[in-house]
Amino acid sequence: MMTQDWLTDAVLYIYALSLIFFVSDAASGNRSVRKIGTGLLVFVWVIQTVYLLVILIQSFTNPELTSREYLFYVSWLLVSASFILNRWLRTEMLVLLVNVVGFGVLALNFMQVPRQHMKLSTEEVVRRLLVVHISFITLAFAVLTISALLGGMYLFLHSRLKKKRWSPVLGRMPSLEKIDLFSSRLALIGIPLFLLALSTGTVSLLIDYDPNNLLDLQVIMAYAAAVAYILYIFRSKISRDNDVMLAMWNLVAYLFLLVDFLASTISSYHQWF
Repeated sequence: MMTQDWLTDAVLYIYALSLIFFVSDAASGNRSVRKIGTGLLVFVWVIQTVYLLVILIQSFTNPELTSREYLFYVSWLLVSASFILNRWLRTEMLVLLVNVVGFGVLALNFMQVPRQHMKLSTEEVVRRLLVVHISFITLAFAVLTISALLGGMYLFLHSRLKKKRWSPVLGRMPSLEKIDLFSSRLALIGIPLFLLALSTGTVSLLIDYDPNNLLDLQVIMAYAAAVAYILYIFRSKISRDNDVMLAMWNLVAYLFLLVDFLASTISSYHQWF
């Protein structure tokens, strides 16, 4: 449980799941995946709209706008804007990025909604966001590690076959097509998890503002890894790169992620070990 409330947790998880489908759509153009992601996002938007109406009704008796309500308005507007972008501009990647930001805002908003109307301290909000952040980054690191290993296997097998250096070991390896398929699919699962982790981590940084954290090596490498993985998706979607180049991009992006993980030993933000 992230927020001590099952409905709130359900909305956050469904929102996160919809982003996973949007990433898959952005990379593969699969219409069925797009429909699933859109359906999940519509469910989140309906829940938000109902809650927004409740807030508006209550505002008639109490016209003051709290920071919690303001953040909720922002999140609702971002989700609504993503529908418009998806309908008229057909820019899947922009829709994804808008919803990643919307997820971070929604998570921040819900983290500040206590069960018995008790205001959470800033330290408690940051702590809960970091729990979500670490959960997502742990899953993302595991999935992207497997994807990178498959990418390395692809490059190795491709190189051996190109040079016609056959060995019994190669005979026990899967085909290039299968390796590429599973590597890309795992990347499509791990990248949105990583972006969600980056989103919640950024929100916690903004709450517990410390200029030194912005220059922390782990923070810098996390954003570098995010840019590399976004470029990987772009190149797999719209460029003419062959599978070898995409596998190399996957490994380069993972290298940034690995440095980010190892930087935790000297990070002032949070440490893994």
